[in-house]
Amino acid sequence: MRHLKRRTKQQSENGTLAITPGPRLVPGTGSSVNVRGISRGMTRRESLAGAAVAATAWLTGSVHADQDQPAIPIIDCHTHFYDPSRPQGVPWPGKDDKSLYRTVLPDDFRKLANPLGIVGTVVVEASPWVEDNQWLLDLAARDPYVLGIVGHIDIAADTFSDHLNRFAKNPRYRGIRIGSGEITKGLKAGGKLIEHCRLLAEHDLELDVNGGPDTPQLVARLAALVPKLRIVINHIGNLPIDGKEPPQAWIEGMQNAAKHSNVFCKVSALVEQTQAKPAPDLLTYYAPVLNGLWKTFGEDRLIFGSNWPVSDRGASLETIVKIVREFFLAKGETAARKFFSENAKNAYRWER
Repeated sequence: MRHLKRRTKQQSENGTLAITPGPRLVPGTGSSVNVRGISRGMTRRESLAGAAVAATAWLTGSVHADQDQPAIPIIDCHTHFYDPSRPQGVPWPGKDDKSLYRTVLPDDFRKLANPLGIVGTVVVEASPWVEDNQWLLDLAARDPYVLGIVGHIDIAADTFSDHLNRFAKNPRYRGIRIGSGEITKGLKAGGKLIEHCRLLAEHDLELDVNGGPDTPQLVARLAALVPKLRIVINHIGNLPIDGKEPPQAWIEGMQNAAKHSNVFCKVSALVEQTQAKPAPDLLTYYAPVLNGLWKTFGEDRLIFGSNWPVSDRGASLETIVKIVREFFLAKGETAARKFFSENAKNAYRWER
């Protein structure tokens, strides 16, 4: 096998870029490929380019990728970072959560993600504390691997506009996440949801929405009322996956949401929703749901997200990438490229 040229460091306009040389095992191939480690000294553009070769090898399932074959980098658009060791601690996860209550930072994710061709991430804030929006922005400022932040601000609060105006000044702040219940409440008479959603759109920010299988129908209503706001359904509506065809109500909800061109769907939290435990690692188990999403949203509005580290409860990051890689590569290189990065850029519009 022809290895990549080994390099120890590369000088950029922003300083020295550390490169970790040497072959690493490409999961599932039994072969090795040189994977460039990404350091905090890199720019975001260099971060994306630096792992492109690894992404090609991983996405094609072969380390013998032709030089003329385009690389397909992966952007993971749903991770959570937090640090319980901070003096103020964290509101989530709880101390009794043995699997999640630990320090989780970009370096921890990068060790797992780099060998899989994941070259950056959009972090979703799970903390309701306002200042944790700034904590993540500070984290992003120190680490080019963090391409954007989806924050958490109470969208019904009178202070919403003040907080949003403050955080929106930072180009890494790409939107906020709310629960589907907040849409239900906000659509009632006297609610400020629409006003505040329009403010998000004015700032060219997006809205992530998390909730149960009824979420797509609610998103469809909101999308019609605020057509200039990009909306991303999280975790495919947290649909329980059992290897069978999804419920008709969920299908119809997704179809109604997809009628609006401003709605995207994040294919995330797949392995946590499985009825079989441990989560199956075969595509056939997830295919009915993925086929339904493909038929509904097509190749332009589906986005990859792992939900790491919560996803560890279901399966490894490697397994998650393997499942969706197999499905989307079968749709063609263009579809895979869009799913793994380009659609996310259109939804979140982070700084290139």
